[in-house]
Amino acid sequence: MNLARSFNNWRKYRQTCNELGRMSDRELSDLGIGRGDIAYVARQAIK
Repeated sequence: MNLARSFNNWRKYRQTCNELGRMSDRELSDLGIGRGDIAYVARQAIK
């Protein structure tokens, strides 16, 4: 069960990174996120 949860968390992390990575700098700025903050935001999304 822990393996399945870890895999799902990894998938959510990658999906969040990919979605935010496709956004323009302007769109990220509107959300209050810098391009360098994407990994941090994605990690927070799975907690």
